[in-house]
Amino acid sequence: MRLHRSFRLATLAALLISYTVSARAAAIDFDAATIADLNQAFKAGSLTSEQLVQQCLARIEAYDDNGPKLNAVITLNPKALDIARALDAERKSKGPRSPLHGIPVLLKDNYDTFDMPTTGGSVMLENWVPPDDAYVVKKLRDAGAIILGKLNLSEFASGAAHSSLGGQTLNPHDLTRTPSGSSGGTGAAIAAAYAPLGLGTDTGGSIRGPATANGIVGLKPTHGLMSRDGIIPLSLTFDTGGPLARSVYDVAVSLGVMTGVDPADPATQKSKGKAVTDYTQFLKTDALKGARIGIARDFLGADQDVDWVVESALESMRKAGATVIDVRYPKWLLDSKGEFYSAVRNPEFAVQINTYLAATGPSYPKTIEDLIARSNDVRSLRPGGGGPNPVRWTLFKKEAEAGKLDDYRYLSVRDHALPMVRMVVEGILAAEKLDAIVYPTSPRRPALIAQAQPQPDAASATNIANLTGFPDLIVPAGFTTDDLPVGISFFGPAFSEPKLLALGYSFEQATRVRRLPVHTPALANQAVVTP
Repeated sequence: MRLHRSFRLATLAALLISYTVSARAAAIDFDAATIADLNQAFKAGSLTSEQLVQQCLARIEAYDDNGPKLNAVITLNPKALDIARALDAERKSKGPRSPLHGIPVLLKDNYDTFDMPTTGGSVMLENWVPPDDAYVVKKLRDAGAIILGKLNLSEFASGAAHSSLGGQTLNPHDLTRTPSGSSGGTGAAIAAAYAPLGLGTDTGGSIRGPATANGIVGLKPTHGLMSRDGIIPLSLTFDTGGPLARSVYDVAVSLGVMTGVDPADPATQKSKGKAVTDYTQFLKTDALKGARIGIARDFLGADQDVDWVVESALESMRKAGATVIDVRYPKWLLDSKGEFYSAVRNPEFAVQINTYLAATGPSYPKTIEDLIARSNDVRSLRPGGGGPNPVRWTLFKKEAEAGKLDDYRYLSVRDHALPMVRMVVEGILAAEKLDAIVYPTSPRRPALIAQAQPQPDAASATNIANLTGFPDLIVPAGFTTDDLPVGISFFGPAFSEPKLLALGYSFEQATRVRRLPVHTPALANQAVVTP
């Protein structure tokens, strides 16, 4: 399954690239280098894409195969180095295709790839190779990005950060804590600097939980801004893909490459005339000056350390020139948001997963009933990792019994409750003339793996962004007394990504709190040298 051993290089010297730093050059820590820094190094000739891939593979070898064994990677691309060499030659002969030319990208293993398995983390889809790429994966490849590999996730993008194929992913900041789900493998891998950029998916908080738990940046875009074609569905009313990175810049530069109307995903029609191909143009260090920021106080009070970090973040925003205003959601929304979410998400999976499975090979399950039946045949750990996943597989039965898509319980929420939630959020933003609402992405520090709750946290606001379809940007805000990361969300109306990225960038540059996790320290001679 895992192809790490294909990448073992002959000597350590070939893996660890050393640089001679001139008086005019600057050495940037490998984990701190943005995609802009990497492009400067490419242009200066102090770095090649092949060398960058080698350094990423060295970190995967050190921290996924060995050391803390984060268990974030399911499969690596055996042709990654060959692709990097070809892109280096193309850069010399024709120039770069885009800012992502030669940049390694890691994908959550629910994105279709024509050259690697797409498993959803499930033993029941082991070795399934789709016939073509997901829409956004093809866009990345066309832009010159290198698909380095596929990452572990909550199985079928739901439940705890554990899968029957990949096992349990660990948090690089604290190996006893959850990296959160469902994009936990992406969160852990990007925090540990396995690659500059990763893709996750978000249905009820699955990009944003891993972003905050692993101390990195993540974006749940507006529903319809990115195509979902070729992504294993969980609930298409809520599903979206999105980028995770270690800087707001990297999220912005990657987002523009992936937008576009896709005939295979009708939801992308909403983005026509509203999508942008270069979101970096909005990144201003002074964007908080004069901004009106609402703080959603309903989501404080669960963890004293998290609350302190958020209050400190608000003070940083005030110092940067923002006005901060307390806002409250209606009690009925706080009480019912979880029910609204489940009423749509559960029955949709039971129907939509059948559609996806119909395109798999003859040896694979074709219905949710097949998934239930086959799960009963996996009762113990498998050689090489993986094994039973009772939490997720028990949920199959709940999904199968959730009703049909013509059921009044489903239709009443989809057609009436969700528009009502959108109107409430739009009303709050308009009434106070807010540029964004901020809140602690997770109201509590990352839970112990043994105690992690697989369902959305009722105290969290993340699923409000899914109920509305509105964008939500997560930026590292600080750390608890036990050195666990805390993220803050910048939440705004549909297609407000330019404003949110601007505000998040301004906050990031004013605070600069992200750091490399203690369990995945810098390797020798991995600095990036720029002019």
